[in-house]
Amino acid sequence: MLRAIIFLPLPLLAQLAEQKVIPKVNPYRSASDVARGKRIFLGHCAPCHGPEGEGGNGANLALPTLSRGADDAALFKTIQDGIPGTEMPRASEMNDHEVWQVAAFVRTLGRVTEREKLSGNVSQGRELVRSKGNCLRCHVVAGEGFAMGPELTTIGLRRNAAFLRRTLLDPKTSIPAGYVFVEVVTNDNQQITGIRLTEDTYTIQVRDLSGHLHSFWKSDLSEFRKDPTRTPMPSFQTTLSDSEREDVIAYLVTLRGSQ
Repeated sequence: MLRAIIFLPLPLLAQLAEQKVIPKVNPYRSASDVARGKRIFLGHCAPCHGPEGEGGNGANLALPTLSRGADDAALFKTIQDGIPGTEMPRASEMNDHEVWQVAAFVRTLGRVTEREKLSGNVSQGRELVRSKGNCLRCHVVAGEGFAMGPELTTIGLRRNAAFLRRTLLDPKTSIPAGYVFVEVVTNDNQQITGIRLTEDTYTIQVRDLSGHLHSFWKSDLSEFRKDPTRTPMPSFQTTLSDSEREDVIAYLVTLRGSQ
């Protein structure tokens, strides 16, 4: 008797492959797995997250609870798939075993005790952010402020005190991806300086330093310059005293959204 051979369409095969069951608990948590995960992390992840996961251009991972890694399965998917719309890419060069090993190492980072005891006053820092620092002119905290720069509502989950201190002193050292400083001059000599919001082959949208939005056809521009070394964020080296900067940092590290 001849047996029927069933051919499945390629899209269906791909869909079935994507529906693989991901264990809720990491199956690779031995000491050797963690050690291998650390080596992979240092090569692939540390340039953004720091060698001890303390944050930098990437999120701070040295936390007991990760917003995108509530359980091992969620952490696996975050590492494997990346986070669309952010700087976090897919782990395209890792197989499943290696992703699990990296996840096992990342879990150890959250067991590290607080590395730095902060001297600043949280209440005073909150007031400085809204007054002398004028931070809400360009940043949003829990719906308060203006979105010229990155939102700060969860900055305490994504950045550590050392990163924040460095940024307040010299913002050029940590210009976030996606916040490209641009200068445009239109054919009728209108000059606009600000942050590029979106850009395609034919158009560009810019938020100027006053917060106004502009949209241009590139054919209407006589000049268009991008400067990845510039940022509208000022240095607070002289604006705030040493103790005031520590107050601001103490407040910012408490910002962890709804957690």
